Amino acid sequence: MREEGRRKGDLERDRVEGRRKTVIRLPDPATRRTVPVEREREREREGERERERERERERERERERERERKRKRKKEKERERVTGAEYSLLLCCLSVPLIYPLSFTESSVQVYMMSSKLLSCGWLQQLLVVLLKLTLSFGGPTNGTECTARGPASYILVFTGHWSPQTFPKQYPLFRPPAQWSKLIAITHNGQHRLFQEGALSSIGVQNFAEVGVTVELVKGAKDARKRREVGAMYRTAGIPTGIGHSSTELLLQPRSPLLSLMVKVIPSPDWFVGVDSLNLCEGGQWKQEMTLDLQPLDAGTDSGFTFSSPNYPTVPQENITRITSQMPNHPANSFFYPRLTELPPIASIRLTRQSRSSARQTPMSNHILPHPIHPQRFSETPLDCEVSMWSSWGLCLGPCSRGGVRHRTRYILLRPANAGTPCPELEEQTECTPHNCLKRQ
Repeated sequence: MREEGRRKGDLERDRVEGRRKTVIRLPDPATRRTVPVEREREREREGERERERERERERERERERERERKRKRKKEKERERVTGAEYSLLLCCLSVPLIYPLSFTESSVQVYMMSSKLLSCGWLQQLLVVLLKLTLSFGGPTNGTECTARGPASYILVFTGHWSPQTFPKQYPLFRPPAQWSKLIAITHNGQHRLFQEGALSSIGVQNFAEVGVTVELVKGAKDARKRREVGAMYRTAGIPTGIGHSSTELLLQPRSPLLSLMVKVIPSPDWFVGVDSLNLCEGGQWKQEMTLDLQPLDAGTDSGFTFSSPNYPTVPQENITRITSQMPNHPANSFFYPRLTELPPIASIRLTRQSRSSARQTPMSNHILPHPIHPQRFSETPLDCEVSMWSSWGLCLGPCSRGGVRHRTRYILLRPANAGTPCPELEEQTECTPHNCLKRQ
């Protein structure tokens, strides 16, 4: 019995000691914090690697697009190139005196040329290739602007501003800034290019120039078009610091680019400018000797301002380029709103004069501003009618009861008349009335 009790005591003691030795290990709080942070960092690194792979794929796509553009340019050059050897071959074949006349039948067109001993099948194939290339080179669309003149033509372009308080008296800018003209931008081009087009949306280059006078995008677009052989040359003149003045430059037009387009910004204005769109200076095989064009203001359709000094108010959505008239936009606040006129007087004009070769060699001309004075005015003064506000409400009826009272109302001048316009009407009006205190007595 004693031995059995001892064994039970030993077993009980072992169980107690075993429970003491068994320790529950709780996770370290620092470890619990570290694991999510590491996982988050790993996800960030994986995301960065994915973004880098996406950037690499985008760079590869851009390289592929660049290679495609190069292939297209190469194909265009190959299509346009007709070597001197091919021209010589063509002239040789056409000048052989042993060529028989062409004979036409209903089923086919038979061409009888030299005997097969003198003209092999290979020569015929080369001749057909030359004819095909000539067709591709010269048979493209001309849009009615084909010029067959033998050589280039030199012109003197003179831009003249007619913007004065007499011709455009309404809201004429006198300061901050006063009425003036920006630099002139002109390009010579063919029928496949347009600087701007009335009735179409403005390009980003036209928008930037019409709103703030910046020419970066216009110059970039002209350079790109020149690489495509759509633009011949680009010209610029200095701005004119007043509304009345001249600027000029010399132009050289080639038969492959006989069209002239130009723009000048109206300063100050929301997005107004004057310009010429695709003026053709070549008729068939002859260059025109002299041309004069009157210019009207145009709205680029990108800003909704009504007056010369309107703050920036973008037009959303963008509208087409439109011509500004005396009644359009039809709003009295518009700076060009003259309801009495059927059409606005020209705000500017250009004159193109062709130079003879001898004079062009003797007197080279650079961009410059001509003297300010303008000879006799071409345009009559624009009458500006007086504009007044609405009548105010009637004032109190004042006066003695014995004689009756009088009440008044007034209005003020919105726009003073100019250039023999309609004078202002009366600004104050009165009428008889019965004072309120007299009504109470009655």
